[in-house]
Amino acid sequence: MLATFQERAQTWRHGYDLSKETGLRSGTLYPLLMRLSEQGLLESRWQEPERPGLPPRHVYRLTAAGVALAREQELAAIAAERAGALA
Repeated sequence: MLATFQERAQTWRHGYDLSKETGLRSGTLYPLLMRLSEQGLLESRWQEPERPGLPPRHVYRLTAAGVALAREQELAAIAAERAGALA
């Protein structure tokens, strides 16, 4: 999930778009987003609708701590891949 956010770390992302991108269903996605927010890895806010008559939407983006953790995970994955290639 953090890798998905890292691609556009400063962009506010809607849950629906994240669901389409990751393939996670709402019953998995939203609890995960709430947990990441509670851990200080994501920030969230309500975004006013783009068109009249639509409800506000909850949007999310990485915090500085979230960006740092996503980078650490990416580097660890690269190191593991390289170690596997050397074995």
